[in-house]
Amino acid sequence: MCTGAWHSIKSQPKLNYNCRAPTHLRPNRPHQSRSLRSAMGRAKKKTRTPRSALLSRCHRRPSVAAGLSSKATRMVINRHHTLQKKLAQALARDDHEAVKALKAEIQANGGIETYQKASIIGQSKQRGGDSSKVLMEWINEIRPSKFKPSDAFHLLEIGALSTENACSKSAMFHVTRIDLHSQHPDILAQDFMKRPLPTNTEEKFDIISLSLVLNYVPTPTQRGEMLLRTTAFLQRRTYHDPSLSILFPSLFLVLPAPCITNSRYLNEQRLEEIMNSLGYSKCRQKLSTKLLYQLWVLRNQPCPNVVKFKKEEVNKGQNRNNFAIVLC
Repeated sequence: MCTGAWHSIKSQPKLNYNCRAPTHLRPNRPHQSRSLRSAMGRAKKKTRTPRSALLSRCHRRPSVAAGLSSKATRMVINRHHTLQKKLAQALARDDHEAVKALKAEIQANGGIETYQKASIIGQSKQRGGDSSKVLMEWINEIRPSKFKPSDAFHLLEIGALSTENACSKSAMFHVTRIDLHSQHPDILAQDFMKRPLPTNTEEKFDIISLSLVLNYVPTPTQRGEMLLRTTAFLQRRTYHDPSLSILFPSLFLVLPAPCITNSRYLNEQRLEEIMNSLGYSKCRQKLSTKLLYQLWVLRNQPCPNVVKFKKEEVNKGQNRNNFAIVLC
């Protein structure tokens, strides 16, 4: 390269690639303040989804949804049972302040409505919680080959939550459903303990379902009274197939397993003694890690006044629950 050309290149000005374009060459953008740009930057950040109130340890009013987890459902049910038990104890000792506080806490947790919704979710088909499926398995063991709809058994379902369980869908049953706080037009709002006693056989039933109801009754004495009262609603009749008398008339009883396996005042032997005194004989049983299913056939007339069952310790241990049944 010649010397003249070299000096020509050196004399050209250097380009500054970092400098801003002249104002008249910049694109026409609306003016944004620093605070506005800062706010827009924060809006782009991913916000954290808050946890459900049901998963909080605080006793705030829960929101029961169809997607509620099994753990959260149990939390709602167990908490409601605990508060109801404490309320019954406060009422028994006439502690007005405690009664007021417990009622307020029950309402703050959603009350009976939330409890029932959680129970319905827990007993849904998706959760495998329909206890009547076990009853249907036992009934199908002796189901006659020529069963007609006119031969259907009359079932009284106490504490009914759904009209879509296995028994309701079976042609083997005519179902009468009752519950303290009905959530469905086909479930009668009624307290079983206040239901009028039958005056004829047409008002009686072949089978009574007491699934996860007895554990909700607040006191041991009231539980004994409920079991005794079931005997007045069962009918003894002659079935067209003699094999049916193996399972009828009967009481289908479902309890949380710890009521039997970890109670200080009740075990299988003690429960059987109580039921035998009421005229019941156990014919079927299934025990899972969570639930105890039993079918009791009414064989004899109840004689609860002959033998008294008080609240007596049958299992020692500090970590046991206090579930009990008393017959006075």
